[in-house]
Amino acid sequence: MRKIYVFDTTLRDGEQSPGVNLNTREKVEIALQLEKLKIDRMEAGFPAASPGDLAAVNAVARAVKDVTVIGLSRSRESDIDAVREALQGAQDPCIHVFLATSPIHRKFKLRMEKQQVLETAQASIRYAKKYFSKVEFSLEDAGRTELDFMAEVVGMAVREGANVINIPDTVGYLNPSEYGAIFKYLKENVPDIEKVQLSAHCHNDLGMATANTLAAILNGADQIEGTINGIGERAGNTAIEEIAMALETRSEFFGAKTGLALTEIARTSRLVSKLTGMVVPGNKAIVGANAFAHESGIHQDGMLKEKTTYEIMTPESIGLKESKLVLGKHSGRHAFREKLLDLGYELNEDQVNDAFAKFKVLADKKKEVSDEDLLALLEEKLIDTPEVFKLETIFVAYGNESTPTARVRIATAEQTIEEEAEGNGSVDAIYNAIDKVTGEEVTLADYSIKSVTHGKDAQGEVHVVLSQNEVAAQGRGLSTDILEASARAYVDAVNVLIEKRKTFSRRERATL
Repeated sequence: MRKIYVFDTTLRDGEQSPGVNLNTREKVEIALQLEKLKIDRMEAGFPAASPGDLAAVNAVARAVKDVTVIGLSRSRESDIDAVREALQGAQDPCIHVFLATSPIHRKFKLRMEKQQVLETAQASIRYAKKYFSKVEFSLEDAGRTELDFMAEVVGMAVREGANVINIPDTVGYLNPSEYGAIFKYLKENVPDIEKVQLSAHCHNDLGMATANTLAAILNGADQIEGTINGIGERAGNTAIEEIAMALETRSEFFGAKTGLALTEIARTSRLVSKLTGMVVPGNKAIVGANAFAHESGIHQDGMLKEKTTYEIMTPESIGLKESKLVLGKHSGRHAFREKLLDLGYELNEDQVNDAFAKFKVLADKKKEVSDEDLLALLEEKLIDTPEVFKLETIFVAYGNESTPTARVRIATAEQTIEEEAEGNGSVDAIYNAIDKVTGEEVTLADYSIKSVTHGKDAQGEVHVVLSQNEVAAQGRGLSTDILEASARAYVDAVNVLIEKRKTFSRRERATL
């Protein structure tokens, strides 16, 4: 069975999704989970983009041990030097150098002729090879590049010692037969092509990223590139979980598999969704809430008789549990700890005590506590941000013929402050009152709500993005009361914003 290597770019291409802004600790948290998923290669970021991205890539490089860590670089010596700095301390570093090759990019973006593109790419690979034993080279917008010129560039990259050559459908333009044919053409027309691995990187603008990637595998691709949940610029990237399960479920057809720990898929999906704030649609393949749900009477009848009538894979295969409800307000600490282990969480004593206290509060509000409730509780605050402000209470007065008013009580290290404010709605009033307490001038860039479980007593999860000048911060809040969740999310984001500002200030002082 042929192995397909998995190159994850959730931390780089995925973070380029509109509204997503991961801080260093969040990137490390995702990176450690990707390591548990047994990703082969991990693109941690674009170090030349900013000092913050360079620092984040370095933190990831030092945190993970069993994954090749990759930094992205344009075909510039300064970019390559930034990757060198960022990947110091990595167990297995690799650089990913790219240059556009299509006619439209050559003419309008690069303003280069073919020979200039060839020479620039060659010089960048040579420079990268001085410092890295592993080099991946990408032909940006390869999908719209002339086949003969593509083969010329790929042939040069092979001769210069690139280890992996990536053929991206950068704008999601191709269909599967076209994209697969490119790999077949390169395999047949580039000398010594067997010395390198060919990689497929597809965008989903026309909804064909997964199909195109599978077509590339059928035509000789050795590596696939994508993101968890398919997040990324515009319509996103190939969803890694879809490729992994397609190869697993139809292994007799594709004759290939990944080396992923498939039972970590669900947990990885949840974590990426939580930290990016990008909700996974219910009908999303593999990891959507409805992926293993059956409502039709005919389907339910078939499932009761034989699961394979309507399920081609099991929820257990991606790390989901069929049993949902096990805990309630009378459950003890031992049962709670065992449930955490069952869900894959190994917490220390202090963490268990903190989680158990939160569980008891929730159990008093809800008759039934499901696995999803527990997971949301555990993952609400995965990243420990110093709490400059801590929400204690909120009170909201609202009527359809009166102006909503909110009063909040917030604790700081020195005192407890109460403020009251009006707003266009209940949430607006709460946020205005919080602004009075914090004194921070911020813009609410994004606000979203989702239900963690079903029913009138379901927990609601609120995600907000605040911006201040050029700094953005995400916050999350969880409660059976959506107004309380909204307030918690806002305060969380303010705390993250303050911490980010301190980090930027320390960096500025360090450069003086």
